Amino acid sequence: MEARAGHRSTTARGFAAMAVLASVLAVAGCETGPSGELTSVDVAQGSSQNISSLSAVIQRNPSDPEAYNVRGSAYGRGGRYREALRDFDKAIELRPNFYQAYSNRALIHRFLGDQQAALADYNRSIQINANYDAAYIGRGNLYRRAGQNQQAFNDFQKAIQLDTTDPRAYHNRGLLYQAQGQHAFAIEDFSTAISLAPDAAEPYNGRGLSYLATNDEDNAFADFNTAIKLDGKIAESWANQALVYERRGEKQKAAKSYAEAARLDPEYAPAREGLARTRAG
Repeated sequence: MEARAGHRSTTARGFAAMAVLASVLAVAGCETGPSGELTSVDVAQGSSQNISSLSAVIQRNPSDPEAYNVRGSAYGRGGRYREALRDFDKAIELRPNFYQAYSNRALIHRFLGDQQAALADYNRSIQINANYDAAYIGRGNLYRRAGQNQQAFNDFQKAIQLDTTDPRAYHNRGLLYQAQGQHAFAIEDFSTAISLAPDAAEPYNGRGLSYLATNDEDNAFADFNTAIKLDGKIAESWANQALVYERRGEKQKAAKSYAEAARLDPEYAPAREGLARTRAG
């Protein structure tokens, strides 16, 4: 009788863990993908330039659309979205077929909450240059956030067919595979994203969740730990680590990790719910 009771307890714990994982996967599917999207705008040197030095460049040559595009990128990285928008507007005014500026401006529109303007700019960028991978990735992410998963998949697929080296295409396609339960494909895409951006924590979290969904607990745990080492300020990483501890019955360690996740993001539901479960009793 004791063995049966233990079996029932283990089974119940397994069902509970799978339900929690399903909840975490649902939340993960809503994430935006790798952080720092503005680091992927077309003119990469914008991230290393000082705003004042870029302004000096513009003062010397106020008719240079490239300069406005670079400074707009720098403004965007600094969260100064209105200034970024004005610079991208100016770049497009000076060069009406500046497809990179359209794509960059689309991201700013998205951050400002104007999804229709963002979509229009991505469409215009692609109309000008049908081989511009960044515009497909940006539009795909816009579609994914709107729940238009097939359109999103098509755009990420197109970027990948164009031989993009942007990890967001693989990461975001991996999230879509993951949401469909196609974890083998998701793991492959997350692994490619990791190879392209080995210092990004998000693909490790994504791959870890798919490993966990296929009961590969050791690889999942290794990925979550790596995500924490790369960036210890992401609540999802700590909550994912806690989920493995919880599955293993290590409630004290799980509660500690859930608590850190909740501290980093008090609104992150898996952290709050996990903390309540593991501290109960």
